[in-house]
Order: sequence, then structure tokens, then C-alpha cells
Amino acid sequence: MGSFNLVEIVKKSTILDAIRNVFNTPFGLITTILDLLIVLFLTYHAFKILKETRAWQLLKGIITLLIVTFVSDLVNFKILNYILTSLMSYGVIMIIIILQPELRRALEQLGTSKFKRFLGIEDDEKIKTKENIYKIAIAATELSKAKKGALIVIEREIKIHDIVATGIAMNSEISPQLLVNIFEPKTPLHDGAVVISDNKISAAACMLPLSDDKDIARELGTRHRAAIGISKESDALAVVVSEETGRISIAKDGTLIADVREEVLKKILIKNLIVEYPVPQKKKEEPKKAESLIKIDKKDIKENK
Repeated sequence: MGSFNLVEIVKKSTILDAIRNVFNTPFGLITTILDLLIVLFLTYHAFKILKETRAWQLLKGIITLLIVTFVSDLVNFKILNYILTSLMSYGVIMIIIILQPELRRALEQLGTSKFKRFLGIEDDEKIKTKENIYKIAIAATELSKAKKGALIVIEREIKIHDIVATGIAMNSEISPQLLVNIFEPKTPLHDGAVVISDNKISAAACMLPLSDDKDIARELGTRHRAAIGISKESDALAVVVSEETGRISIAKDGTLIADVREEVLKKILIKNLIVEYPVPQKKKEEPKKAESLIKIDKKDIKENK
């Protein structure tokens, strides 16, 4: 197998041919500039998305591997270069396997539509969404005071019909009283999650995928693991009320924001569900993230014991 030679790859690249032929057509310069801007735009957003996922660490590892491979070729380390070049031949397959959840989520987001936001026909829906956010926050607070466990999943762009199908269909308007009643212990619907989509309670007693992340603190129960799991599988938000401590948490993008108050919960939901009107958060009110889902308040541990 030939050695990894970056210079030869660049020489053979069609990018140089494209640059040489920029002025061959009347619109050659314009199309080239547009092409470059689109590539830069996509690259910027790709890096921005990757920074918020586990893929960022992997990307840094890949860049390091490329640099080491290039340097090994320059200094004529033939054995090391051969091994690294051989590994890179299977690199694409390895990346697809490792990043399967992130890739699936990215492809699902490509299929979502945001045209309505640009056309300005969602004003009524925004008002209703904000009203429902307050209702969810009120219900979560009531459940927290009574130390009744609850799990409320709010669907966003990525549809979770497969999760809804596992529960009991409701298709009802959202109200604090109904949400509190659903999670009343020893009732038929209290075990499982409520899924809210299109400003309605779609279903109750839904089964969610449990996160198998080993970094999750042992003190967190099944509801919290389920909340983290669904927030990893989709862009949904999951509000959790602990049955042991009565504390409210919210899961987003596979991360748990623990022990939030009612007002902070409202602000987080508004910021993520009504993106055009984000609510500024003061530093004092910023909820503390459980670092890598490991750190839990000592009071939680004592109460759980």
C-alpha cells in the first residue's frame, strides 16, 4: 500500500481545476464564491453541532491521527505510516458505527420543516405554547410538593410517534389538573411517561428508552434515565419529578439539568420551545448542570438513603 502523501492528493484534487477555470464562464466567479460560502456555512454549523456532542472528542482524535500520519510520512517512519494508513482505510466505517446515534439524529433534523416560522403564521401557536408551558410548570410544582413521581416528554421537531404508540392515546387539552391526576399513584396511567405534542397530551403511560450511559449517577432512578434516554434519541425535552425527593429536573440533548425551581423551569421551556423569543436568564438563576450526570446534591443522597 502506498504511503500517505498529502501533496499528491492536493495535486490530483478537482478543487484546483475548479479554481483554474473560474473565469471560463461569465458567472464562474459568482458561482465559485457562492459555492465557497455554502461550504463555509455548512462547515461552521457542523462544527457548532459537533461541539455539543460526544463526536467532538472523536473529531479531535481523528485530526490528531491525520497529523501523526502526515508527520510519519515526512520523517520516513514506514512501519508506523503503513499501520496508520491501513487504519484510515477503515476509518469511514468505524466513524459511522461509533457516531450512529448522532448521525441518525442529524438526518432526522434535516427532515424537519421550519417554513411556518418564516411565514409568520405561528403567532397563535406561540401564545398557546407559552400558556401550556405555564400549565406544565404548575403541574410539576404541585407534583413536586406532594412528592409524586412524574415524567413529561415534550415533542419538538423530531416526531416520536413510536413512543406515543407504546402508551394510551389521549389527544386531550393540557391542564395542570389533568397532569397531576395522571400521575396519581396506583392509577392506571401513572406508570410511564406523558407525551405532549402539537400542544396536546398525545398519550400517557408511554415507555421510553433507558439511557445506558455509565456516567449517570447511581442515585438517579428509572424516570431520570428514561428522560435522558429520550432526550438523546430525539430533540424532545423531558421534565422529571423525583418521587423520593420531590425535586424537578429537565433533560435536554442527553444532559440532565437537576433541581430547578418553577420559574427557572418556565424559562428553560420557553427558551427551547419558543425559539424566536428566548428569555434572558440571570446568572443567579442559571440552573446547575450535573457534570456528566455524576454530581448530585448531597441532600438528594441523604434523602434517598
